[in-house]
Amino acid sequence: MALSSEQKKAYKRIGHHLKPVVMVSENGLTEGVMTELDRALTDHELIKIRLSVADRDSKRALIEELCKASGAELVQVIGKMAILLRPAKKPNAQLSNLVRHKNL
Repeated sequence: MALSSEQKKAYKRIGHHLKPVVMVSENGLTEGVMTELDRALTDHELIKIRLSVADRDSKRALIEELCKASGAELVQVIGKMAILLRPAKKPNAQLSNLVRHKNL
């Protein structure tokens, strides 16, 4: 699912206002991190994650692994933050960031 530039622009606009809900440390992808990532994507669809990895190449590899394991699409990476998207089949209007912030 490749995102068009217009879609990425809209998702970046929403993602700018979000706080990170998943934090990945030097320990990498543990089972707990993957469980929390899946729960956050299921509930919120569009999330911001914080990556505490010093090396740029390690960070890029970690983001690719996160996207592949969760089935999410990378929207943007800025510094130690990444915005991921995984649209839900049946979004929850009270939790979905796409539904709640669609007017931004």
